[in-house]
Amino acid sequence: MKSCIFVAQLYVMEKSNWPIWEIFIRSKAGLAHKHVGSLHAADAQMAIENARDVYTRRMEGVSIWVVPSEQITASSPGDKEALFDPSNDKVYRHPTFYEIPPEVGHM
Repeated sequence: MKSCIFVAQLYVMEKSNWPIWEIFIRSKAGLAHKHVGSLHAADAQMAIENARDVYTRRMEGVSIWVVPSEQITASSPGDKEALFDPSNDKVYRHPTFYEIPPEVGHM
């Protein structure tokens, strides 16, 4: 009995050292992958299998992406103006001043 407890404790300790993976699921063909959560896994294959079991139990997914959390780089909300302000100078990128032909209808 003590050996079973030791093995279970060792498994928990090892699992806590596993990297965290970010999980993205595409629900239907043609749609974008969406972030659905995170999980610990020893490698990418285990992350895909665990993600399938955890996040697609009702056959919601057609594709799974797993990405090591440590590989994700994100911008800071404090950098918002420096990153997004230059696009406001380029009004030609916004189709607000184009005339839509009547045969197109409402877009």
